[in-house]
Amino acid sequence: MAGYIEDRWLKKRPNKETGKRERTALYGKGMRYRVKGIPGVQDRSFTTSEDAKKWLATAQTDSSRGEFIDPRDGAISVGDYIVEHWWPGRTDEPSTAGPMASRINNHLIPLLGEVALRDIDASILRTFKATLLTRVEASTAETIWAHLSSVLSSAVDDKRLPQNPIRVYKSVKAPRAKEKKAKAWSRATVDAVREQLQERYRFAVDLGIGLGLRQGEAFGLAYEDFDFKNQVVRIQRQLQWDTKGRPYFCLPKGGRTREVPLPPNLEVRAHAHFERFPPVACTLPWRNPEPPTTALEKRQRQPITVRLVLTSSRQNRIYHQTWNKRTWRPALAAAGLLTLIGEELQRYGGRTRRYPVYSSSRSDMFHVLRHTYASVQLEAGESVVSVSVWLGHSSPKVTLDHYAHFMPGAGQRGLAVMDSWLSGN
Repeated sequence: MAGYIEDRWLKKRPNKETGKRERTALYGKGMRYRVKGIPGVQDRSFTTSEDAKKWLATAQTDSSRGEFIDPRDGAISVGDYIVEHWWPGRTDEPSTAGPMASRINNHLIPLLGEVALRDIDASILRTFKATLLTRVEASTAETIWAHLSSVLSSAVDDKRLPQNPIRVYKSVKAPRAKEKKAKAWSRATVDAVREQLQERYRFAVDLGIGLGLRQGEAFGLAYEDFDFKNQVVRIQRQLQWDTKGRPYFCLPKGGRTREVPLPPNLEVRAHAHFERFPPVACTLPWRNPEPPTTALEKRQRQPITVRLVLTSSRQNRIYHQTWNKRTWRPALAAAGLLTLIGEELQRYGGRTRRYPVYSSSRSDMFHVLRHTYASVQLEAGESVVSVSVWLGHSSPKVTLDHYAHFMPGAGQRGLAVMDSWLSGN
């Protein structure tokens, strides 16, 4: 089997006259024994011959199995590995890459960046988890933990670690957010919030309630997506913004386009909205706002033009952060769902503007309209399969996991039918 141990202090062959091995120029310098000659394995030095023999035996066995991991490759820090090896190989869409980079740069690297990959053990993972939970909510910590697991799995594939420490140390559990049931609004709440919005934005509520759209899907919806003849609306894109504040169009979440039935009264509201606020043509790059560097990227990012049905008061695309802060939250507060807790000063040139600051209520953001759409459909007895398709979920299981509590009478209906079946002699 390949591999041998070299004594760096003494020559290999003895002196013919004395019968003794003579000293080399390296005598007394550095570690004496070096393991060499294993294909694909870097040479390694040891102080004692026993240590060299043990390592040689292990390295030979692992090398023959294709499982050899040189511990020196794991000496790279977590931060350096992420920056130099893991992140450059990612191909995430901007809508995913931006938030991921923020979580990694603001939390993962500051807490673990200086630790060598090979030094990550149960104690370090426990400390990381405990500290992380003092910085972010459990739901965010759960996502960051998944990022770390992805980094460590890549390090295993790159032969820098023998195993992913997160999977090895069973005593260290991933942070888990407390399961929260999706919240739905009553009709009165929907109407109250809608009434507090500027007239041009009330149609956004109609789209959320009537079609179950996500916010980006509503802001990216075009006049061309309404098929009034077939009574459906095609959800084909969403409006997103990258970390530099640049807008672009991309496919809906998960890359799943869909058709959603158009309720007759929503059609009436749509026509009224289009007449009062005509759709505005908007041209944006597709998938990625970065300038293309190759012919393929140029084709993939070819700008598209659609007539947006929701636009700002300046007849421009809607920036979700500004809309949430300046339009949605004040409407929630006016409807009694949020409370005023202070104000924020912002300077624009020589002018200072004061903006109200409201209490936080993530469960009452635009997504609650989507939950309400699901609750209305399921409570009415609509098929879970149909609702799953209309919401753009990957499977009905996802729909059930989120919204099973909106179906309190489902089991009773089945029980009543079976009871009726068995009523005869």
